[in-house]
Amino acid sequence: MIKFHEKDPYAPIQYSYEVENILYSGKSKFQEIMVIQNPHFGKMLILDGVVQITERDEFFYHEMLTHIVLHAHPAPKKVIVIGGGDGGAVREVLKHKTVEKVYFIEIDEEVINVSRKFFPAVACDVDDPRVEIKCMDGAEFIKGRDADIDAVIVDSTDIVGFATSLFTKEFFSSIKNCLTKDGFYVTLSESLHFHKDIVIEVQETMKAVFPVVDIYTAPIATYAGNWWTFSVASKGLSPRDMRKKFEINTKYYSDEIHQQAFLPKGMYEKLMQKKLEW
Repeated sequence: MIKFHEKDPYAPIQYSYEVENILYSGKSKFQEIMVIQNPHFGKMLILDGVVQITERDEFFYHEMLTHIVLHAHPAPKKVIVIGGGDGGAVREVLKHKTVEKVYFIEIDEEVINVSRKFFPAVACDVDDPRVEIKCMDGAEFIKGRDADIDAVIVDSTDIVGFATSLFTKEFFSSIKNCLTKDGFYVTLSESLHFHKDIVIEVQETMKAVFPVVDIYTAPIATYAGNWWTFSVASKGLSPRDMRKKFEINTKYYSDEIHQQAFLPKGMYEKLMQKKLEW
């Protein structure tokens, strides 16, 4: 059986996956796209040599990316999802009955098309009437918007290439300006095992813009370092507090997971003081 060797730009080790079949291989205007079949993880979506999702474990990432902020907000109505062309984040957002509108901003339309075909259980809600798809740079879409958005969720590739525009002080400022007073922003921010310096840098950049910044984590087997972080910010509300009752159907996320996902405050302080030694 042939193997796929991941080419993660940040990982000090290399992940290898058995390939039962290559279901798709192509190149869009932005990146190389591949879908393979693995005996354990099922179908896997790979962009520029890096695993993005697998059928078996995608819910860990998509649930944790979305439901923390959507339960911390008292009643989210308008949500922006930037990236996440596979549609998993959109699927999870629409589980919230208060949500009336989702702006789905994905720069690479081909990722959406490939996901519709090969990952129908993930991309199942991208054509919901509440979803407006715009294939463009998320940083451009967010500029100059009115403050009418309850949550901005960034589901990008690793912080390299065209994704770097989603991790600048200017981008964070645009997000702050478009959020309602109770609004939240959340983004992936790499692994505490392998990418601690990147985690700190994202936190520091967000702190230069937002009054409330925090971090939570989740275990994700197919992401480099496995101990994955999510950086979250708001204009005033703490993301650690749930302001909505947990009533949705999930596989991993729950009210207990919400409380346990955040770094203990002492550990967070040591992280930001650069005193965590590993």
